[in-house]
Parts: sequence; C-alpha cells; structure tokens
Amino acid sequence: MWKTGVLLLLWVLLASGELQQDTEPRKLPPPGKLDFGYVPSGVYETLAHYEPGPIGILFHMVQAFLYVVQPNAFPQDLIVKLAKDKFGAIQTEYQKAIYYEIGFLVCAAVGLLFTVLMPIAGLFFCMCRCCDNCGGEMHQRQRKNADCRRGLLGTLLFSTSLVITIGVLCAYAANQNLSSQVKNIRRLVNSNMRDLHTFANDTPMQIDYLISQYATAKNKVIYDLDNIGPLLGGRIRDQLDKEVHPALDRVLNMAGAMRETKEALENSSVGLEVLQEGTGKLNFNLSLVRTRINHTLDDPGCNDEESDATTAQLCRNIRNSLSQLQISANFTRLPKVNIQLQKVNDVLRTDLSAIVQKGYSSLNDTPHMVIEQTRNVVENVQGLMDGIGTNISRFSKVFPVQSCLSNFTILISHAHAKIEDYYPEIDKMDFYRWIGCIALCCMVVLVLAFNYLGLLCGTLGYDKHASPTTRGCISNTGGTMLMAGVGFSFIFSWVLMGVVTTIFLVGGNMEKLVCEPFHTKEVFKVVDTPYLVNPEWKNFIPGYMYNDSDLELTAESLYSTCKENKGIYSAMRLDKVFNISSFLNTTVFTKDVVGQLDSIKIDLRGIILLEAEGKQNLLDFSEAGLSEINYADYLEEVNKGVTVIDLLSFTRELEAKTDLMPKGSLHTALKGHTSTLRQIHSQQVIPMEQAMSALNQSMRFLERTASDLPNKVLAIIDAIEAAQHLISQNATHLINRETGRFTATIVGYFHQYIEWVKTSLAMEVAPCKPFSNMVDTAEIIACSFLVDSMNTFWMGLGCSTLFLLPSIILAVKLAKYYRRMDTEDVYDDIETIPMKNMENGNNGYHSERSQGIPNPMMTSIPTYDTMNRFPRASAPPRHIDW
Repeated sequence: MWKTGVLLLLWVLLASGELQQDTEPRKLPPPGKLDFGYVPSGVYETLAHYEPGPIGILFHMVQAFLYVVQPNAFPQDLIVKLAKDKFGAIQTEYQKAIYYEIGFLVCAAVGLLFTVLMPIAGLFFCMCRCCDNCGGEMHQRQRKNADCRRGLLGTLLFSTSLVITIGVLCAYAANQNLSSQVKNIRRLVNSNMRDLHTFANDTPMQIDYLISQYATAKNKVIYDLDNIGPLLGGRIRDQLDKEVHPALDRVLNMAGAMRETKEALENSSVGLEVLQEGTGKLNFNLSLVRTRINHTLDDPGCNDEESDATTAQLCRNIRNSLSQLQISANFTRLPKVNIQLQKVNDVLRTDLSAIVQKGYSSLNDTPHMVIEQTRNVVENVQGLMDGIGTNISRFSKVFPVQSCLSNFTILISHAHAKIEDYYPEIDKMDFYRWIGCIALCCMVVLVLAFNYLGLLCGTLGYDKHASPTTRGCISNTGGTMLMAGVGFSFIFSWVLMGVVTTIFLVGGNMEKLVCEPFHTKEVFKVVDTPYLVNPEWKNFIPGYMYNDSDLELTAESLYSTCKENKGIYSAMRLDKVFNISSFLNTTVFTKDVVGQLDSIKIDLRGIILLEAEGKQNLLDFSEAGLSEINYADYLEEVNKGVTVIDLLSFTRELEAKTDLMPKGSLHTALKGHTSTLRQIHSQQVIPMEQAMSALNQSMRFLERTASDLPNKVLAIIDAIEAAQHLISQNATHLINRETGRFTATIVGYFHQYIEWVKTSLAMEVAPCKPFSNMVDTAEIIACSFLVDSMNTFWMGLGCSTLFLLPSIILAVKLAKYYRRMDTEDVYDDIETIPMKNMENGNNGYHSERSQGIPNPMMTSIPTYDTMNRFPRASAPPRHIDW
C-alpha cells in the first residue's frame, strides 16, 4: 500500500495539464533576466510542535531521572547487529545488552523485590500482631519523653503523607494530561490529512504553472527575434561605428572646412577690395591735411621769433612732424584670390555633407539589413518554438492526471476513514486506562485519607492528662484509622509497585531507545545503516522504490529535506525515475534552434560609406590652389599699421602744442585741423583696421587649411576606404561574434527557464512538509503525549508507593499514642510516693479502682500483681527522674 501511494504520488508529480498560451502578447523587457513569478502554493496548517506547559517541568524531571538510571549512549551498534541477525546475536551480545539495561534491571529488581516481599511482610506483620507482638499488645509503657516521641512521629508521618500526596498529584496530573492530549490526536490527524489533500490538489496546479511559464521564455525569444534588427543589427552597427564613425566624421569635418574656406576666401576678397579702396582715400585725405597744415603754418605768427619765440618754435615742431602723417600698409600690390574662390565654389557645387549623411544612413540601416537577411531564420525559429510547446503539451497528455489524482485522494480519504473508525476504540481504551489509573491513585488516596484522618483525630482527641487506658473515643478512632491505613498499605503497595515497575520498564526504554534517539537523529542512523533491511541493499529506500540501492537517498535525508519544506522531487530523488534536466534539455532546448541561429548569414557589402563623387570632391578641394596664395605678403601687410604714426596720438600732440599758442587765427586754424584728423581716424582708419583684422584671420585660416591639404585629403580617403573594406570584406568575424552573442542570449532564455524549472521542482513544487509532519506527529503522539505522561505517572505513583514504607512504620508507632490500651504500667514506690497518691493515680501510678477494678496494691490478691502479670512492664521510676 505504501509503495502504491508513492508511485501514485510520482505519477501526479510528473503529470501536468494543457500548456497554457498567452492570448495577448505582452510587452517584454530588453534582453536580461526573465521573471517567471512565484509558483502558487497552498498553506500547510499542521504545526508539528508540542509545548507541554507547566507539566513539562515534571517531564524534564523524569528525563533527568532516566538519565541517572541509564547514562549510557544509544547502543546503535548493538541494535544494528541484533537487527541484522534477526535477534540471533542476543546470545553473544547479552553482556552488552545487560550493560546497557543495568540501570533499568536494578530498578526493576528493586521493584520486583518490593512487590514480592511486601505481601509476605504484611502477612507476617498480621501474624505477629495477633501474637501481641509488632505493636499488637494493647499495653503502652510509660516513658518520660512520650510527648516528644509522639510529636516527632506525628510530624514525620505528616511529612511522609505530604510527599505521598505530591506523588499522587503528579500521577493524577500525568493521567489527566494524557487524557486531554488524546483528544488532540484527532485534531493532529485531521490536520495532517488536510495537508495531504492540499499537497495532492496543489501539485498538478504547480506543475501546470511550471509548464505554462514556458510561454514567458517563448514570448521573450519571439520578442527578441522580432527585434533582431535593433538587437543584433544594432550591436553590429555599434561595433562597426567604432571604426566607421571617425572616418565619416573626418569627411564631414572636411566638408565643413570647405564651407569655411569659401567664407574665408570671400572675406579675404572683400576685405582686400575694401582696404585697397580705403588706402587710396586715406592717402589723399592725409596729403590734403598736410598741405592745409603747412599753409596754416605760413601764418606770420609762426615766423616772428622776435615777438613770440615760443610760438615760432612750436610751429617748427609741427612742420617737422607732418612728414609722419602718411599711410603705412599698401594693399594695392597684393594679388586677389578670385581664382581660388572660383575653384572652391566649383567644389562646393557638390554637397559633400549630403554624401556623408548617406554614408551615415547606410551604416544606420544595418538593423534593417539584418531583418531582411534573417527573415527566414526568424520564421523557422518561431516555428520551432511552437513545436517545442506542442511537444510539452503532448508530453503532459501522456500521463493520466485526473485518475492518478483521484486514486491518490481516494487513498488518503480511505486511510483517514479507517483512522476515524478507530477513534471510538481509542476513546474507550483511554477511558478504561483513565479509570485504571484513577483506581491506582485512589488506593494511595485511601491510605492518605486514613493517615490524615488518623492524625487529625489523634491530635484533636489526645488528652495528655488521660492515661493510656482512659483515652477518649476520638483519640482511639485516630489510632484505629492509622492502623487501617497500615493495613491498606500492605494490601495495595505491592500491586502499585508491580504496576509501577511494569510501566517503568516500558516507558523508560521507550524514552531511551525511541524518543531520545529520534530527537538526536541517532535512530535515523540505525534505520539508514547499509544492508540492514536487505543484505543486498545499501540503502533500502532507493532499493525498494527504484531498485538502485546505491542511490544516496536515506531516511534522514528524506526527513530533513521534507522538514525544510523542499520539493518532493529532490527529497525522493525522483530524477532517478524522470530526469527533468535531460527532458528539458532535449525537449525545450533543441539543437535545431541553435542550428537555425548559427545559420544566420549577414552581408553588409550594401553599405556605401562615401560615394565616388564625394571622393572626387575631396580631391578637387585639395587642388583648389589654396597653396598658391602668398600668405606671407598678406600677413606682412596686415601686420603693418594703417598709418606710419598713430593718427590719434598725432592729433593729441598737435592739440597740445596748439593749446600752448596764444589765442588767435593760428590757434583757431590748428584746432580745426585736429578736428579733421579725428574725423579721418574715426571714419577711415578704424574701419580699415577692422578690415585688416578680418583679413588677417581669414589668411591665417586659409594658411592652416592649405597646409599639407593634399595629404590630409588622401588620409581621409584612405580612412574611408579602410572602413569600407572592413565592412565589405573583414566584418565576418565581427558579425559572427555578435551573432554568437545573440544566439547565446536566445539560448540563455531557455537555460533560465530550465534552471528555474529545476530549482522550482527542488524547492517549491510539491513541498513535502506534510510527510515530515506525519513523522513529527507520530513522535508527538507516541513520545510527548504517551511516553512522557506514562513516565510521569509511574514516577509520581512510584514515589508515593515507596514512601508507604516509612508511612507504615510511623503509623504503627504513632497509633500506640492514640489508641486506648487495655492495660498500663503501675509503679510501686512506697518510700517516695504516699499511699493516697497511689489511690488517686497521680505521678505515674494508676488506680484501677476508679475503673471498677480492685487495686492490687491495696489488696493481697496475687493474681493482680502487675509485675508478675506483665513482666515486660517497666519498673516504676523514681520521683526525681520526672
């Protein structure tokens, strides 16, 4: 039956439903880690843990006592040897068995001795009392410490009774605990059965979820295949761009340089014309100003040295400085750049930037080229993906899912029903057990009742002034009850000890040989001993299930794995029956997919980076005659000033000299000339300086551009041709490398799905915690409920039974002080005690006349001589001893 259930469970695990397809394609993230979500799982409600509560203190006390009785380690080797030899080795290994059980044997021997000797001792005790011995003589000797002895005996008996009471309460608590825990058995069993139903119901759903998540990997693969252009072509383009983009950028920069060259030539041509025209006008105006100033200096005020020597000197200085008032740079001798400008304009008729942009566009069109060239491969791979899904669906239909589930569920329900049928019997047996234990406790309680009542009546009814023969009824009743307790102690104690010894042997060995080794997992070492169950099987579980005893599957590993709530696939090593890795590798990940992806061939020879027209345009630009311009002459002229002397400085000096002259016509005329010079500077010199600066910049730019221009153009063309050669001839390695990476990405999705399935099977699918919970539940019921309670019961009852021995002795001795005696001691001390005191019965002398009996001391009848009638009576004490 067990094997059938395991096989049914295996069928359920391997079975699955229809492969679920996504009706609407969802937008997937870029290549990366797939998210398969969480495997749906039910919640197991069984909490296989037991907290005994306050009674756990008693459980620990019993376990500590058992450790003292049996401190030896678990006899693993001995049990293995006995199991292998079918207990035939007991004849040779009896010494080891005795050594291990020596503590239990000694305790059992003591209990057996108690059980045998107690009724015999009780029989002899009764016979002895019938012969007026063992306290049977109804005569109490008078002692001076009688009160002290009575108090001590009463205290000891009360203390002993308290100990017995505590023992009975412990036994009663253990009995009640067991009865209350029996009611929890139904709850634990029902919880375990519900967990098994949850396990059976959730497993197919979880496997269906695993299979349905193939759609996640499939959709991601299809998404990447649909976007093979951006993904594969984009990576190829990015790799090519590292070599191609710099070359195209150089061409584009040269196209920009062409436009800037044209602007520089235009600026140079315009600036040269402006400077040539401005130079002529400036030269004419300066000559005119010099003539006018010379004419002004012909004034008589400048020549009359006798009247004003200072003015004459100033006029001479002004006349001498007029030679500096002329132009410096001469731009009329510089050649024009119209020829070069015309050539550059001819070059710019071809839009080189547009040609370069075509190259960029051609390179950027790589993803589209990849899409067109891989269309057939993509369609084939997508068809293979559908085929893989069909294979998985077909595989899932091979197994009879519903029938296996139904059989497994029926098996669980049938087992549960069978267990339910035993509950009335269990309750009935527990009731009988409870009644029996209560009866045993009542035996001790009966003795305790007589002890407590005897102590109560004896203590309350005791009169220290009453003689032993005149004690009251209550006191006498207390003594009688104590003796009744002694009698019941003899009657019940051997029965109690026999029961205690039997339960002790069973419960103690259960604790030491089953419960304690289970907690330390030593019992698993015995069960997992190689070749224990079958001499041909190393491990009996895989040998029984898979006929492969060398498989590393032990009871401990199975229990520990299920205890961690891992999947039953890994716990029971079901890969031996169905290797999911092999199935997924051959079903989900096929060589056809890799073969199709490896057959991708991408030809990039259609990419043209720079057309022939663009190359010719570059060559024409290098031959535009820029190097024929005499940049040195231009730079020499623009580096000169517009005038020989700074016109503004000359004007300020002329104005300063004029201010030193006296006011008059000469002064006024010179002031007018300074204004004219300022106007010439602002209207002609400053614009010419600006034009010279612009011309200087243009010429320097043209000089830099023309410097080694043919070699620069040839280098650019060589770079373009090298990049073009890379694309057309040498890109195969790059394409193969990127194609391999794309293939690895696609294959990686399959690997992610396979690894996720294997991990989920091992950790999340069909978690087998219910099976370890069943073992733990059995341990809780057997050990925590039954064994611990049973051991606590015998400990409490045994303690009470043992203390019945001192209770018997103390009760017998104490009863003498409470019971009414038939005779008492009479003392004759004439020398010290007056006769009248004897008659009154004081000071230890008792007068029997008061009881209607003649006093033998007052008569001569020898038959009432107490010394002769009761030879064991003590001699009368002397008065001084009292």
